[in-house]
Amino acid sequence: MQLAEKQFLSEAEYLAFEEKAPFRHEYVGGEAYLMAGGSQRHNRIAGNAYIALPQALKGKPCQVFINDVKLHVARDNAYYYPDVMVACSDKASAANESQVVSDPVLVIEVLSPSTEATDRREKLHAYRHLPSLREYTLVSQENQQVETYRRQGDLGWLYITYEPGDMLELASVGVTLPIADLYAGTDIAS
Repeated sequence: MQLAEKQFLSEAEYLAFEEKAPFRHEYVGGEAYLMAGGSQRHNRIAGNAYIALPQALKGKPCQVFINDVKLHVARDNAYYYPDVMVACSDKASAANESQVVSDPVLVIEVLSPSTEATDRREKLHAYRHLPSLREYTLVSQENQQVETYRRQGDLGWLYITYEPGDMLELASVGVTLPIADLYAGTDIAS
C-alpha cells in the first residue's frame, strides 16, 4: 500500500472520500492508502476464484464478492479491499447496494510483491479477529502455491499449504477444487 495523503481521516470522511475517489484506497486507523495496481496474472487468478465460487455455492445463502467491495474490520478501525470474499448470512443472501461487508466466512488474497508483507502480517492479524471468518487464503502469483489459515474453534488457527496437483479445500464454504483451476489462463498453469 502507498500512502494517499498524510492526514487523519475519520471513518465517515474516508467513506465519503472513497465514494468519489477515482482510485481505491484502504483505510487503517485514520489513514487512507492508495491501492497498488494489479498484474494480468493477479487479475486472472482472482477472477478464477470468483468464477468457481458462485457456481459451487449455488443454492446456498452466500454471496461472493470481488475486489470492489470493502471489508470493514471494526476492531482495527480499518477497511480493506480483499481480492475475493464470501459472506454467508441472512444479510448476504441477496445482493444489495452496500459497498461494505463485515461478516465474511472466507477471504482470499492474491499475493503481489508490493502487498505480500501487508497481506501476511497486518491483514492476517486483522482478519483473524473477525468472529465470522473461518478461512483466510493466500494465493501466490509466482508459482502454484496456496496457503490457508483455518479457524479451529477455540483452539486457534490451522495453517495448510497446497502445491501443484493438490485439491484446495475451502472448508468454510464446503468447496473443493483443483489448485490448477486458480491458475487457468496464466503462464504458470500446469
